[in-house]
Amino acid sequence: MTHDSFASPALPQAPTVILASGKDKASLRRELRRRRKSLSIQAQRLASHKLCAQLKQLPEIQRARRISLYLPLNGEIDPRPLLHWLYRRGVKVYLPVLRPLADNTLWFVAYRPDTPMVKNRYSIWEPAAQFSAHKRNRIPPWALDTMLVPLVGFDAKANRMGMGGGYYDRTLAFVRHRRPAPRLMGVAHACQEVDSLPVEPWDIPLSAIVTDKRVIRPAPLRSSDIQANKNVRVSQ
Repeated sequence: MTHDSFASPALPQAPTVILASGKDKASLRRELRRRRKSLSIQAQRLASHKLCAQLKQLPEIQRARRISLYLPLNGEIDPRPLLHWLYRRGVKVYLPVLRPLADNTLWFVAYRPDTPMVKNRYSIWEPAAQFSAHKRNRIPPWALDTMLVPLVGFDAKANRMGMGGGYYDRTLAFVRHRRPAPRLMGVAHACQEVDSLPVEPWDIPLSAIVTDKRVIRPAPLRSSDIQANKNVRVSQ
């Protein structure tokens, strides 16, 4: 049997919603997490390989020399098939690590075959604290070329819904007022798409969203939108 013969289970249609309240967001997060977890192991594997095939064609990935990705949990689409291709090209790979003694922010720590790993408080594998504590093993987020960002939901305008902790939004708040900054690529299963998501003032815009089926890029910002974004302070 070939990978192409695997089929995803039937999934309910994405809800047509524009969310306003925290309760509605929480309900949608639960539904979208359920959708991705309902995919079979075979469907997950096929989606992962299709995602990585898409990523390899994108200039943000082809040109990157320093890239961060993540290790999947709870049905998140898996970017790990990209690793061998990246290592072969001499690309340095980093993982997000919960920053100690800091509120909901991340470090980005080198990920190599010999990197010691532990589970964090969310049961996500990450480089061990002693390894991460050495500055030579870390990179500031602004020095990354490209960042693959997990998400719970997205829409056709490339708006992203995260897990709700705000880790990436806080860590990447600097992109509103300084350069260089990494290209931010949201990655997800196609079944995580909804018709519409709200844009919060603290949301960090993505360069693209990539799924196992397509690539979505946001429409260019108007000059008035750019000025408005400069005036926004990240919610703490």
